[in-house]
Amino acid sequence: MNKIFVLFAFVFVSTSAWAVDQVKLSLDWVPQGEHGGFFQALAKGYYTEQGIELEIIPGGPSVNTKAMLMADQVEFNIGGSAGALNYAQQDLPFRAVAAFFQKTPQVLMSHPNVGIDHPSDFKGKTIFLSNFGRLSFWGFIKSKYDLSDDQLASYNFNSQPFIDNPQSIQQGYLSSEPFAIKKAAGFEPVVHLLADHGFSAYANTIEASDQLITENPDLIKRFLSASVQGWQDYLDNDPQPAFDLIQQLNPDMPTDKLAYAHSKMIEYNIVTGNGEKIGSMSADRWKEFYEMSVELGIYENEFDHEKAYTLEFSN
Repeated sequence: MNKIFVLFAFVFVSTSAWAVDQVKLSLDWVPQGEHGGFFQALAKGYYTEQGIELEIIPGGPSVNTKAMLMADQVEFNIGGSAGALNYAQQDLPFRAVAAFFQKTPQVLMSHPNVGIDHPSDFKGKTIFLSNFGRLSFWGFIKSKYDLSDDQLASYNFNSQPFIDNPQSIQQGYLSSEPFAIKKAAGFEPVVHLLADHGFSAYANTIEASDQLITENPDLIKRFLSASVQGWQDYLDNDPQPAFDLIQQLNPDMPTDKLAYAHSKMIEYNIVTGNGEKIGSMSADRWKEFYEMSVELGIYENEFDHEKAYTLEFSN
């Protein structure tokens, strides 16, 4: 009896060893603190425990990770609500399967102690925005607070014009520009997190192909299970394992910036929002963001926005 059991165990282990899935995850930018949960899961072996050998592919200004997803070069890509709606609008067979940021870290910043303490104070002030900012969130903030396109000036990822003008506002990312401005100019800017003013986009979504969703849902479940575990660990415990792996792929990323990003994600509840489960999504949130986008004229025609996502895995 014991011999039979040992033989069975050996066959099971050997078969499992051959069943490891090779998976690639492409990032939406260079490796940074906002990706920490995935790196923490990799460092702690959570993907390995789920039978996954994960390779993380860095993004960046010259890397089109959505094209990589569409060319079947990666199984998963990090995106956001707008990107997933674009898939649906163009009837492309890709969609979001989970959202690891309940709040987008997109911010607008103003100077401290100058009376610009709320977006309602933005009227008449110069607002530095990139082309991305103009096409994504500007319509929302302009409509909500009765602002004007005449206020806009170009933001080319140089914060000096904002630093030099105390009566100006600049776009940024919660863990990036505020950190850089404090280092360069010695003051902590006032941060206006768009999510806290009603901008309901998800961020750090996981995008996958319809084919993978249909043919291998178990792989998606195992990937997301490990990722959720990694994000929980990253928020609750020592993030250094993630920092180490991030710096291996991105040696230019300083430790103090990683620590700053980690603390801000916790302070602003970026991952959990108002107490939502890590990775979860809701149909109501998707509908709200879609209807807002249509109302702001981002899309010329209505379309089936439910093709942008599936809730099969997110809860």
